[in-house]
Amino acid sequence: MQPQPLVIEYRFRLRDNSEELFTIRLDPQTLETLPDSATEPLPDWTALSFAQCASCPLAATSSPHCPAAANLAPIVQRGEKLISIDLVDLQVTTAERISLQKTTAQRALCSLMGLVIAGSGCPHTAFFKPMARFHLPLASEAETIFRATATYMLAQYFVKNEGGQADFNLEKLTNLYRTMQEVNLAMAKRVRSASKTDSSVNAIVLLDMYAKALPYMIKQSLEELRYLFGPFLKTVCPPEKPLSS
Repeated sequence: MQPQPLVIEYRFRLRDNSEELFTIRLDPQTLETLPDSATEPLPDWTALSFAQCASCPLAATSSPHCPAAANLAPIVQRGEKLISIDLVDLQVTTAERISLQKTTAQRALCSLMGLVIAGSGCPHTAFFKPMARFHLPLASEAETIFRATATYMLAQYFVKNEGGQADFNLEKLTNLYRTMQEVNLAMAKRVRSASKTDSSVNAIVLLDMYAKALPYMIKQSLEELRYLFGPFLKTVCPPEKPLSS
């Protein structure tokens, strides 16, 4: 039997009680976003050559559209009715749980866009696919740091098991987030060219704020999280016994 797609629904209830429902389907194996059966023609700003990332490894001959932009296009189009600071009642439904929160349109779109970009098939965002699989809507800065570092360390376990050189010092994690800054900058240029309102652009800006902050905060923030592991560390790293006289 074919595995069923992983379905994540973002339901926005607006101030006038109207609703916008965004349904994201991820392939259960590749964790890439599955295309909508009723996909509209892609707008010009999704072309690969439009504000293409400097380090993008894709070629227009084989990939005429930027994967991340193509996946974001329907969200940007439908997000035009939203203003950044509009309050919305957000309901996010996954197979495991339903999350409810009142928040701003830009923050809700930021969470949705982060999920979509992670599963878009962009080569620069492959690391974020496991985080999309275990999606946490509206994650705080501390939650994002915890999830990113935990995901990275688990990835290093598999790297080592497959004969690669594991990076348990998190050196390359900061590089991943610096690359995401490049992706976010290019995406903001694309979205700004297509948007009449500011909600989608500001959602990308919020994503970029996390990407900019994380490389500088990893070591400091991890040390601040050390207390969470205090009880466990006492069991595996007991203090040395004093030498008997």
